Amino acid sequence: MNAIIYTTNTGSTERYAKLLAHETGLPAYSLAEAKKKVVSGAEVIYLGWIMASGIKGYAAATKRYKVCAACAVGMGQTGTQTDVVRKKNNIPVRIPLFTLQGNFDVKKLHGAYRLMMDIMVKTAGKGLANKQDRTPEEDDMLDMMFHGGERVSVDNLSAVLDWYRMHR
Repeated sequence: MNAIIYTTNTGSTERYAKLLAHETGLPAYSLAEAKKKVVSGAEVIYLGWIMASGIKGYAAATKRYKVCAACAVGMGQTGTQTDVVRKKNNIPVRIPLFTLQGNFDVKKLHGAYRLMMDIMVKTAGKGLANKQDRTPEEDDMLDMMFHGGERVSVDNLSAVLDWYRMHR
Protein backbone atom coordinates (compact mmCIF):
# COMPACT_ATOMS: atom_id res chain seq x y z
CA MET A 1 0.00 0.00 0.00
CA ASN A 2 1.42 3.38 -1.01
CA ALA A 3 -0.98 6.07 0.23
CA ILE A 4 -4.36 7.16 1.46
CA ILE A 5 -6.18 9.44 -0.95
CA TYR A 6 -9.36 11.32 -0.17
CA THR A 7 -11.94 13.84 -1.32
CA THR A 8 -13.69 15.90 1.35
CA ASN A 9 -16.44 18.49 1.45
CA THR A 10 -16.98 19.50 5.07
CA GLY A 11 -13.87 17.94 6.61
CA SER A 12 -15.12 14.57 7.92
CA THR A 13 -13.41 12.55 5.20
CA GLU A 14 -10.17 14.46 5.65
CA ARG A 15 -10.29 13.78 9.41
CA TYR A 16 -10.80 10.06 8.75
CA ALA A 17 -7.93 10.06 6.24
CA LYS A 18 -5.62 11.69 8.77
CA LEU A 19 -6.69 9.29 11.54
CA LEU A 20 -6.08 6.36 9.19
CA ALA A 21 -2.69 7.79 8.20
CA HIS A 22 -1.74 8.12 11.87
CA GLU A 23 -2.75 4.51 12.58
CA THR A 24 -1.12 2.98 9.46
CA GLY A 25 1.91 5.19 8.86
CA LEU A 26 0.76 5.77 5.26
CA PRO A 27 0.80 9.31 3.87
CA ALA A 28 -2.61 10.91 3.22
CA TYR A 29 -3.28 13.27 0.34
CA SER A 30 -6.31 14.96 -1.11
CA LEU A 31 -7.05 13.71 -4.63
CA ALA A 32 -5.71 17.00 -6.02
CA GLU A 33 -2.45 16.74 -4.01
CA ALA A 34 -2.05 13.06 -4.92
CA LYS A 35 -1.90 13.84 -8.63
CA LYS A 36 1.46 15.55 -7.95
CA LYS A 37 2.76 13.27 -5.20
CA VAL A 38 1.53 9.70 -5.86
CA VAL A 39 2.58 7.88 -9.02
CA SER A 40 -0.11 6.62 -11.35
CA GLY A 41 -0.89 2.95 -10.69
CA ALA A 42 0.05 3.11 -6.99
CA GLU A 43 -1.91 0.99 -4.53
CA VAL A 44 -4.13 3.22 -2.40
CA ILE A 45 -6.94 3.29 0.10
CA TYR A 46 -9.52 5.78 -1.18
CA LEU A 47 -11.90 7.76 1.04
CA GLY A 48 -14.69 9.91 -0.34
CA TRP A 49 -17.87 11.51 0.91
CA ILE A 50 -21.28 10.18 -0.04
CA MET A 51 -23.78 12.16 -2.07
CA ALA A 52 -26.92 10.30 -3.15
CA SER A 53 -25.06 6.99 -2.54
CA GLY A 54 -22.23 8.05 -4.87
CA ILE A 55 -18.68 8.31 -3.50
CA LYS A 56 -17.25 11.63 -4.63
CA GLY A 57 -13.94 11.24 -6.46
CA TYR A 58 -14.03 7.43 -6.52
CA ALA A 59 -14.28 7.11 -10.32
CA ALA A 60 -11.40 9.56 -10.84
CA ALA A 61 -9.27 7.72 -8.27
CA THR A 62 -9.85 4.33 -9.96
CA LYS A 63 -8.71 5.75 -13.32
CA ARG A 64 -5.36 6.82 -11.90
CA TYR A 65 -4.63 4.42 -9.01
CA LYS A 66 -5.12 0.82 -7.97
CA VAL A 67 -7.79 1.27 -5.29
CA CYS A 68 -7.31 -1.62 -2.85
CA ALA A 69 -10.08 -0.53 -0.45
CA ALA A 70 -12.72 2.18 -0.48
CA CYS A 71 -14.22 4.10 2.43
CA ALA A 72 -17.41 6.09 2.00
CA VAL A 73 -18.20 8.79 4.57
CA GLY A 74 -21.78 9.84 5.08
CA MET A 75 -24.61 10.42 7.53
CA GLY A 76 -25.52 6.75 7.94
CA GLN A 77 -24.04 4.73 10.77
CA THR A 78 -20.68 3.04 10.27
CA GLY A 79 -21.01 -0.30 8.51
CA THR A 80 -24.45 0.39 6.98
CA GLN A 81 -25.58 0.94 3.38
CA THR A 82 -22.65 -0.96 1.86
CA ASP A 83 -24.78 -2.84 -0.72
CA VAL A 84 -26.37 0.35 -2.07
CA VAL A 85 -23.07 2.25 -2.15
CA ARG A 86 -21.21 -0.67 -3.78
CA LYS A 87 -23.84 -0.98 -6.50
CA LYS A 88 -24.15 2.77 -7.20
CA ASN A 89 -20.35 3.12 -7.58
CA ASN A 90 -19.76 -0.17 -9.43
CA ILE A 91 -17.23 -1.29 -6.83
CA PRO A 92 -16.12 -4.86 -7.59
CA VAL A 93 -16.72 -7.38 -4.79
CA ARG A 94 -12.95 -8.02 -4.59
CA ILE A 95 -12.46 -4.45 -3.28
CA PRO A 96 -13.42 -4.04 0.38
CA LEU A 97 -15.90 -1.23 1.01
CA PHE A 98 -16.26 0.41 4.40
CA THR A 99 -18.90 2.98 5.25
CA LEU A 100 -18.07 5.49 7.96
CA GLN A 101 -20.38 7.89 9.76
CA GLY A 102 -19.15 11.44 9.41
CA ASN A 103 -20.11 14.69 11.03
CA PHE A 104 -23.05 16.74 9.81
CA ASP A 105 -23.38 20.50 9.83
CA VAL A 106 -25.45 21.92 7.00
CA LYS A 107 -23.78 25.32 7.53
CA LYS A 108 -20.43 23.85 6.39
CA LEU A 109 -21.87 22.82 3.02
CA HIS A 110 -21.49 25.09 0.02
CA GLY A 111 -23.69 26.09 -2.92
CA ALA A 112 -25.97 23.46 -4.37
CA TYR A 113 -24.99 20.87 -1.75
CA ARG A 114 -26.20 23.14 1.03
CA LEU A 115 -29.48 23.83 -0.76
CA MET A 116 -30.05 20.12 -1.43
CA MET A 117 -29.34 19.15 2.18
CA ASP A 118 -31.56 21.95 3.49
CA ILE A 119 -34.40 20.51 1.40
CA MET A 120 -33.54 16.92 2.44
CA VAL A 121 -33.53 17.83 6.14
CA LYS A 122 -36.90 19.56 5.82
CA THR A 123 -38.62 16.81 3.81
CA ALA A 124 -36.95 13.57 4.95
CA GLY A 125 -36.49 14.90 8.47
CA LYS A 126 -40.17 15.74 8.78
CA GLY A 127 -41.16 12.30 7.47
CA LEU A 128 -38.75 10.59 9.84
CA ALA A 129 -39.88 12.71 12.78
CA ASN A 130 -43.48 11.66 12.14
CA LYS A 131 -42.65 7.96 11.84
CA GLN A 132 -44.14 6.00 14.74
CA ASP A 133 -41.68 3.14 15.27
CA ARG A 134 -38.24 4.48 14.35
CA THR A 135 -35.18 2.26 14.64
CA PRO A 136 -32.20 3.42 16.73
CA GLU A 137 -30.39 4.17 13.44
CA GLU A 138 -33.28 6.37 12.31
CA ASP A 139 -33.28 8.17 15.67
CA ASP A 140 -29.56 8.84 15.23
CA MET A 141 -30.10 10.12 11.67
CA LEU A 142 -32.91 12.40 12.86
CA ASP A 143 -30.73 13.75 15.66
CA MET A 144 -27.94 14.49 13.16
CA MET A 145 -30.31 16.24 10.75
CA PHE A 146 -31.78 18.59 13.33
CA HIS A 147 -28.89 19.07 15.75
CA GLY A 148 -25.79 18.27 13.71
CA GLY A 149 -23.27 15.94 15.21
CA GLU A 150 -19.68 14.94 15.65
CA ARG A 151 -19.37 11.28 14.68
CA VAL A 152 -15.79 10.97 13.34
CA SER A 153 -13.73 8.68 15.57
CA VAL A 154 -10.87 6.22 15.32
CA ASP A 155 -13.24 3.54 16.67
CA ASN A 156 -15.23 3.77 13.42
CA LEU A 157 -12.05 2.78 11.55
CA SER A 158 -11.66 -0.57 13.35
CA ALA A 159 -12.82 -2.70 10.38
CA VAL A 160 -10.61 -0.74 7.97
CA LEU A 161 -7.62 -1.13 10.28
CA ASP A 162 -8.27 -4.87 10.71
CA TRP A 163 -8.35 -5.25 6.92
CA TYR A 164 -5.18 -3.17 6.49
CA ARG A 165 -3.23 -5.17 9.06
CA MET A 166 -4.14 -8.39 7.25
CA HIS A 167 -3.26 -7.08 3.75
CA ARG A 168 -0.25 -4.82 4.03
